Amino acid sequence: MYEPSSRTWLVKSPVVWIDLAVSLALVVVVLLVVINIAKRKSFTIIASALAGASIISWFFGLKLLWALSLVIMAAYLSVVFIQNQSEFKEIFGSIFKKKTYKSAQKVYDRHAICQKVALAVETLSRTKTGALITFEKNIPLSDVVKTGTILNAPVTPELLTTIFYPGTRLHDGAVVIRRDLILAASVYYTPTTKPLTGKFGSRHRAAIGISEITDSVTVIVSEETGRVSLAYHGELISVAPDSFLRTIEEYLFAEEKTGFEEK
Repeated sequence: MYEPSSRTWLVKSPVVWIDLAVSLALVVVVLLVVINIAKRKSFTIIASALAGASIISWFFGLKLLWALSLVIMAAYLSVVFIQNQSEFKEIFGSIFKKKTYKSAQKVYDRHAICQKVALAVETLSRTKTGALITFEKNIPLSDVVKTGTILNAPVTPELLTTIFYPGTRLHDGAVVIRRDLILAASVYYTPTTKPLTGKFGSRHRAAIGISEITDSVTVIVSEETGRVSLAYHGELISVAPDSFLRTIEEYLFAEEKTGFEEK
């Protein structure tokens, strides 16, 4: 009995023709979409359709459709990625930063930063140069620093004394220190509205004001007397020059040393 060759059966098989027709239609649809891919409004639907087509074609053994759907899906995703590189970089960058945040904390030498600030405060106090230096703790000051100038500069005594030197563009307002960087300068705080006993200027009121709404520690140097104070949790604490380093570390790291619980 005559048996048709495999090639003849392949041509006559309806499955092959269905496979070919669906594959060609899929190619046309995807090409039309790629032309208008900048809109990207139907990205989820298209990607899902391509993935579904590849799964269904694999399940029913439609090899041509399966291969074409995979190739087209790869091309489609590549075009989307190329046209939106900045968005993908931002996403992957934020993920990478979160993963490396803890490792960055291990390198941070808090005692060295306090020593540098102490040297600057000593100079500022001796020369009676008014200053406001805020240490960010657990509550971010990201919204507050928008009122000033972003620096992201390393903490050095020379830079701090230069910033507060009268006549410079950044000497008014506060400096915000985040970990081991001067995050911003010339930052303005909303002053406290509560009555204070004694004569206090705008710096002291601003320092108390930021301490009332965050857990930050702010150093104030009076330009009239050169006296040094700390503002913490709405309170003003006078600090002797020879005990400044020890005192600032106690307030900055109080939770770890004494089990202090934030208000």
